[in-house]
Amino acid sequence: MKFLTDLEAHLRAQFPNYPAAATLNVDPCPEGQQGDFTINCFKIARFCGNPAAAAQAVGEFLRQHEDVAMVEVVKAFANITLKASALMRETGVSDIDALLKGVALAQSECGKVLIEFSAPNTNKPQHLGHVRNNTLGMSLASLLKRVGYDVVEINLVNDRGIHICKSMLAYQRFGKGETPESCGIKGDHLVGDYYVKFNVELSKELKALRAEHPEYAERSDEELFGETELGSAAQKMLRDWEAGEESVRALWQKMNSWVFAGFAVTYERMGIHFDHTYLESQTYLLGKDIVAKGLEMGVFTRRADNAVICDLGKLGTKVVLRSDGTSVYITQDMGTTLRKYEDYHAGTMIWVVGDEQNLHFQMLFTIMKKLGYEWAENLYHLSYGMVNLPNGKMKSREGTVVDADDLFDEMSNLAAAECRTRADGALSEAEVKSRGEIIGIGALKFMLLKFNPKTTMTFDPAASLKFEGDTGPYVQYAATRVNSICRKAAERGLSGKNVDWGLLAHETERKLAVKLSFYGATLRQAAAKRDCSGVVDYLLDVAKAFNSFYRECPVVTAESPELASARLALAQCVGKVLTDGLNTLTIQVPEAM
Repeated sequence: MKFLTDLEAHLRAQFPNYPAAATLNVDPCPEGQQGDFTINCFKIARFCGNPAAAAQAVGEFLRQHEDVAMVEVVKAFANITLKASALMRETGVSDIDALLKGVALAQSECGKVLIEFSAPNTNKPQHLGHVRNNTLGMSLASLLKRVGYDVVEINLVNDRGIHICKSMLAYQRFGKGETPESCGIKGDHLVGDYYVKFNVELSKELKALRAEHPEYAERSDEELFGETELGSAAQKMLRDWEAGEESVRALWQKMNSWVFAGFAVTYERMGIHFDHTYLESQTYLLGKDIVAKGLEMGVFTRRADNAVICDLGKLGTKVVLRSDGTSVYITQDMGTTLRKYEDYHAGTMIWVVGDEQNLHFQMLFTIMKKLGYEWAENLYHLSYGMVNLPNGKMKSREGTVVDADDLFDEMSNLAAAECRTRADGALSEAEVKSRGEIIGIGALKFMLLKFNPKTTMTFDPAASLKFEGDTGPYVQYAATRVNSICRKAAERGLSGKNVDWGLLAHETERKLAVKLSFYGATLRQAAAKRDCSGVVDYLLDVAKAFNSFYRECPVVTAESPELASARLALAQCVGKVLTDGLNTLTIQVPEAM
């Protein structure tokens, strides 16, 4: 801002110790105080004698500045009111396209970032927990791209293991050859049904086993798994898979293909497109060479039972290879982490994984550092809390999860019903459904991003779809209201071009301009924190400021065509920022609502 640049130059001339680099910045003036911006003079107090002297020097200079209408010094703070035309120029509102372009960081500040998210299993469809993971991952990737980073989006699919064999065995025994096509069920849902079927039948066996052997009463289901016929058969199927047994591999490939086809539909509906998908079936043996290297380096040691371990100090001791020489999960993660770096050479790697894996990632990152990989200093776990529904937690094996596809349908249908009511017959059913999908999926993403990722949250579908309140539809509606204003203005011959910005002196106009000016800073700060909730809060604030402006300041019916054009231009700025912000969160804006 020109007045800020001029102020710094003046302070350098007046105070010999004042630094050459820019020191001051502005914040919105606090509620209840008069002004557009405030300057915290504590930041320069040591160069100017004391906070009061610094504030006095700032106030004296700015009162004479050509862009400043008024300065009020409150202790060590200077509240600045700009002239209307200067405010619109300095906030970037008078050149909104430049403001939007200026969001990006300098190229030297950016680099390549790899984000791994989703990571579903091929024994069931994705559920609400995956939806939060997907939303966090895809939105952070979009945000980082928006501010200038080169982002690689990665998926690691767990497509092998005992849990996969459970679905396969249940299908083998109870499936009677049905396919997604023959039964009209989406492939991942069909396979998930057999995962539930396996656990239903296993529960029967466990109950019978405990009835026959009272001494088993205190033993857990996991301990008794191999004692059951079903559990033993699933374990044998896994051994056969690992041995490459042809019929088992064929069944595995067939059922996995059904699940991947189902996942593709889910991802497309959310707007997710991965740059690369790693499969655990191709990576689960990775890491053994790293263990051998670590033994040579002394990073790992052999325990008395021949297991390979790593002493991680306060984090504890971690087994990285079992006594029989087989891998554990962290062994695979070590190998996959190295593979991802070798494939992409990203400066930063991020994992979007639930907080139940916090210790696992602390151990993984510490091990990679101990192994001497310099890039391991830039590994980051984006940990997030559980998401529940108002009626409680979800359990996959009991079939009580909320499938992602079913949730999408519910959100879309609820939104479509609201659009149908508002349209009162003016829209075709196809238009209603299209808008319902955009609003419904947008409302879901917005609410999942509204909270800091670490927060355990409850998601209420109906509450998230309210058109009034702190919701996605509220922000979408503000953006579509701008579209409506523009259509009405065009009918009256108003264009919003060649505007006299000095006409915009109303309090709500000024507050809106100030709010818009912090768009770039908000995105950059959110990117630095790797937390999109700050963008959500900002968009809600802009929408609220716009609605206050809309109530107080008529646009197309303003007192003069010149004022109408100026207010139209301001509204158009709001529309661009809201749309850009929602798009950055991977949320679309319908033409109307």
